[in-house]
Amino acid sequence: MGFLNDVFEAYGGIDRWRGLERFTVHFSINGARLASKGRRGALKELAAQGCTRTPSLIFTGFPAPDKCVAYLPERVVIETLGGVVLASRDNPRSAFRDHPDDAPWDDLHLAYYCGISIWNCLVAPFSLAEPDVKLEELAPWDERGETWRRLRAVFPGGTNSLNREQLFYFDRHGLQRRTDYAAIDAEGTLIAQYSWAHQAFSGIVVPTLHRGLILGPDGTVSRSPSHIDIEIFDVQFE
Repeated sequence: MGFLNDVFEAYGGIDRWRGLERFTVHFSINGARLASKGRRGALKELAAQGCTRTPSLIFTGFPAPDKCVAYLPERVVIETLGGVVLASRDNPRSAFRDHPDDAPWDDLHLAYYCGISIWNCLVAPFSLAEPDVKLEELAPWDERGETWRRLRAVFPGGTNSLNREQLFYFDRHGLQRRTDYAAIDAEGTLIAQYSWAHQAFSGIVVPTLHRGLILGPDGTVSRSPSHIDIEIFDVQFE
């Protein structure tokens, strides 16, 4: 798909990406969803080390300065900095199912939410080149006077992604500007996650600001409040 090759080039090139193995990222996550779950400010100014090839992260400073989290899609673990396991959860995505909407999240809920959000921010759009991802280009989309090209992506299994099916929007420069998906944490809630303020880090372009807004069934985006806000301060790829 020639269009996708242009997207990869806009982000630094697929060959450059495939030559990388690790990253270190500094970030904050906030938004109305965290506030509604009693966790406002819990994911502020954290650092994480991760793998570009498989979804794994270790982020420090949560849930306390002397603790860290190991994230995998199938398991999250909270440890001391010395490696002593304090809490863990297998199949953490399932813990969001039937979780009362008015009940607060525990640290393991938050660890999974943080891990999958940050990893997907950093690997897109190169994740679209992975084997068995099914892609379909849809009709162009008009967004406030700009024409964006759209790709519908279906990821195998869906456990590594925000959701198995997602809709990606790219501007005329090939930069990803929006992603639509069903929220993992609120059944039936659709999210339009906008991304902007793209910067190059180690030769790879990353959108440093992300804002997830509620997407109505009629396609209308609610501009306030934001479901999730992600700010990326710095990234180093190796």
